[in-house]
Amino acid sequence: MADETESSAPRWSTSPTVKQKNAVQRCVTALLDELAPERVLKSGDRTRLRIEQHRMPTGCVLQAASAAVSVSWFADADTDAPMGALHILIWRGVVSRRGAAQKAEGATLVSELVLHPVDRPLADCVWRATDGAEFDTASLAAHTLALLEGQIATTTE
Repeated sequence: MADETESSAPRWSTSPTVKQKNAVQRCVTALLDELAPERVLKSGDRTRLRIEQHRMPTGCVLQAASAAVSVSWFADADTDAPMGALHILIWRGVVSRRGAAQKAEGATLVSELVLHPVDRPLADCVWRATDGAEFDTASLAAHTLALLEGQIATTTE
């Protein structure tokens, strides 16, 4: 059991520096930019999309008609994750967002994926899930969209 924990949990050799934390924050921002780019909407621009993108400072929600994915970044998660933790939640239904009218049905959590940045001397971040799977920023964005598409397919059957 100890081997599984060691292989799936990222270990930083020392306390992370400000430079390392800033690099991880840039990777989080890049991921959020891929999933839900920040846009300036003008009145009249509110067209109904198949998947609506809602951006927040530390995350985003990708909402389809009957399924959603939320991505949340926790910069200072705990001592086991000194560089933070990224939580990807897959939902059935409509997720309520802060400031929006709440839906009667609400959403039900289907699954959760927790990832941590891996300490590597690379230009791009590598994210490791608790199951040991590793993703760079582009492949994590693609994986997140695939999770949403899978949930959409499940709810429309």
